[in-house]
Amino acid sequence: MNKKIFLVPVILFFLLISIFFYLLLIDRDPSELPSMLINKKAPQFKAESLFDEQTIISNTEFGEEIVLVNFFATWCLPCRAEHQFIKKLSNKPGIKLIGINYKDKNEITKKWLNEMGNPYSKVGVDKNGSIAIDWGLYGIPETYVVDKNGIVQYKYIGPITKKTYKQFYSQIKKLKK
Repeated sequence: MNKKIFLVPVILFFLLISIFFYLLLIDRDPSELPSMLINKKAPQFKAESLFDEQTIISNTEFGEEIVLVNFFATWCLPCRAEHQFIKKLSNKPGIKLIGINYKDKNEITKKWLNEMGNPYSKVGVDKNGSIAIDWGLYGIPETYVVDKNGIVQYKYIGPITKKTYKQFYSQIKKLKK
């Protein structure tokens, strides 16, 4: 009887160790968290424009070309590292970039974009984070790929880097065909 009681914790211990090593060894990509938006209409939003007195209304932005919606902030170090790749994407034909400045100060953002280069056709201000909530933001930077029909086709969490740029751009090229 005592041996049976002793075996239960040992079996549970080896089971937990097995699960731990399985999760450690499988190939997981943390940037591929599920999104409820994939294959659905892009969320509608109205945002104050960073550079003028205009209001950005999303339903006028989607529907003619592929649109990348990039959430960023000046206080976000990965956003700074990603910026060169966002600029590279802005030079690709048939792609429009909309920046959503997340919980940031307008004057600091204007200065930052003037120094780093502004790749966006429009920059919306999301002072309270309500646009980010509607889009299901996990953190910043995050970039959404919206097709010509206004449907979210892909979500990339984290900074686009030298290592991930080709894979990210391949998702866009699939939509261009």
